[in-house]
Amino acid sequence: MPDLRRNDPRRRALSKNGKGILGALSALVLLALAAQAPAAAADEDVGLKVPRFVSLHSDKVNLRTGPGRQYPIEWVLTRKDMPVEIVAQFEHWRRIRDWEGTEGWVQEHMVTGRRTAIVGKGAARPLHQEPDPASRVVARAAPGVVARLLECRGPWCRVETDNLSGWMRRTDIWGVYPDEAVP
Repeated sequence: MPDLRRNDPRRRALSKNGKGILGALSALVLLALAAQAPAAAADEDVGLKVPRFVSLHSDKVNLRTGPGRQYPIEWVLTRKDMPVEIVAQFEHWRRIRDWEGTEGWVQEHMVTGRRTAIVGKGAARPLHQEPDPASRVVARAAPGVVARLLECRGPWCRVETDNLSGWMRRTDIWGVYPDEAVP
């Protein structure tokens, strides 16, 4: 049975409030990303409910202390597709929370509506062939593994990685609400 290993879902890096070479490089990266980022997920989500789950659009997402470029970068999230929860919105900015509780503001184009889930803390969790605890276990997923969230039925959610798919208990993953219907 395969063992899904944890890919480090997040590395944190403190910024020097945008000063020096690191700050200049960060500003250039932000400008480049802003110029290249697709607007598909941007303008559509203004009317969507808050809170809601989304995922990171990039391997480098700066979390700022406030909703604007003038606010300092407090953390840098470095895991594309990691699920995050939007807890507030202001113009083109989204306040997000990660699975460990870290919060910060990001530009709207740094998140996407693509749904993912992350295996919660603790022991490895079973990935079942069917949404039934008696069904065959096809793998064990280590805490921190990120998978695409395909659907949820009652207490079960179907997830998929690059090479495996199966069902996990909703309570074993972060990135979906307890009673949320996921098509």
